[in-house]
Amino acid sequence: MDPGPWIALNSISGVGKVLYKRLILRFGSPEEVFKAPDVELFRVEGVKPATVKAIKEFGGWGKAREEAEMARGKGADIVTFSDTGYPANLRETHDPPPYLYVKGRLSEGDKLSLAVVGSRMATQYGRQLTKNFSGDIAAKGITIVSGGARGIDTEAHKGAIAAGGRTIAVLGCGIDVVYPAENAGLFKEVAGSGAVVTEFPMGTPPDAANFPQRNRIISGISMGVVVMEAADDSGSLITASCSLDQGREVYAVPGSVASPTSRGTNSLIKKGAKLVEGPEDILVDLFPYMKGYLRELDLYKKPEREFDLGPDERVLFGLISLEPAHIDALAARAGVPVSRALSLLLGMELKGAVRQVAGMNFIREG
Repeated sequence: MDPGPWIALNSISGVGKVLYKRLILRFGSPEEVFKAPDVELFRVEGVKPATVKAIKEFGGWGKAREEAEMARGKGADIVTFSDTGYPANLRETHDPPPYLYVKGRLSEGDKLSLAVVGSRMATQYGRQLTKNFSGDIAAKGITIVSGGARGIDTEAHKGAIAAGGRTIAVLGCGIDVVYPAENAGLFKEVAGSGAVVTEFPMGTPPDAANFPQRNRIISGISMGVVVMEAADDSGSLITASCSLDQGREVYAVPGSVASPTSRGTNSLIKKGAKLVEGPEDILVDLFPYMKGYLRELDLYKKPEREFDLGPDERVLFGLISLEPAHIDALAARAGVPVSRALSLLLGMELKGAVRQVAGMNFIREG
C-alpha cells in the first residue's frame, strides 16, 4: 500500500485523528477521500467548509512522497490504520494514529500486550523488580509495551528480551531520532524482538509536548497498564489516565510511603487502581481475556529458583530481597562478622543467587 496519500491527508489542516478515522471508516481509504464529492464529505461529522476546501486544493503530494521515501531509507515501514498489521487494540480507541512508523515487526499476537511504565529516576529495587516482572509476563507470550525511556521503561524492554519474549517501544520522537541516546543499542534489540514505533514524522525531536500523545499509544496498544514506580508528577500517571479513558485496566505496584518514586503508584491505588504484588496477580486478573492464547496456562504460581547454598549462605539469602541491603546491616542481622558475611555473599554472587550493587549493597538476583 502506498503510504503517500495517508501522509497527505494527515497534513491537511482541520483533519485531526478523530476526523481522520471517521473519513477512513466512511470512504475506505485516503485516495477515496480526495476523490469524494463535496456533498459526501459534508456528510461526515466534523467536516467543515474549510476542511473540504483544503482537501480539494491540496498540493503537497511531493512532500508526502518525500516523507515516505525518508522512512524507507531509514529502514522503517509505514503501517496504516487499514493494514492487517496495525495493532488491533489501538485501532479500537477513539483517536488512533492514522499510521505508525515501524522498525521491526508488529504481530497479530500483540493483541495480548501489557504496558509496563514508571519513573525515569527509578530506584535499584524498582529497576530489578521491573526486569523480573516483565520477563515473567513476556515468557507467557504477552508482549511488553513501554516508552523506551530511561529507568523503568528500559528495564521493562530488557526483561522481555532476556526472557525471549516480544516487546514494543513507543517513541515520542521521529523513528530516525534516538532518544535517549544511550538506548541506541537497546532499540536495535527491541526491533529484533518486536518493534519500535512512533506516530511522529521523520526528524521530530523529543519535545515534552509529544510524550502525552505517545502515552496514549502505549496504553492503546495494551490490554492494561501497570505502573511500577512513579512520583506524583510522573508521565506514567498520564499513561494510566489514558488507559482508563480507553476502558483498559490500570495496575499499580505499592511502594514505601517514604519513597518519592512510590507516591504516584500509592496514589493510584487509593484512587482505585488494582494493587499487584507480582505478575501472577495480573495474569489471573486478565486470564478470562487470554484463555487459549498463552503459552502456559499454569499462571498462578511462579516456581522459586533453587541455588546450591550452604547453611550460613541460606541464612544470609533469607535476609536479602530486591531492596538493596548494606553489608553491615546484613552481617549484624545474621550475627556474623562483616568479613565472614562478605565472603559468603561473594560466594553466593558466583552462584548467581545475589548481586552486588553500588555502595556494598546486595540484592537477590531474580
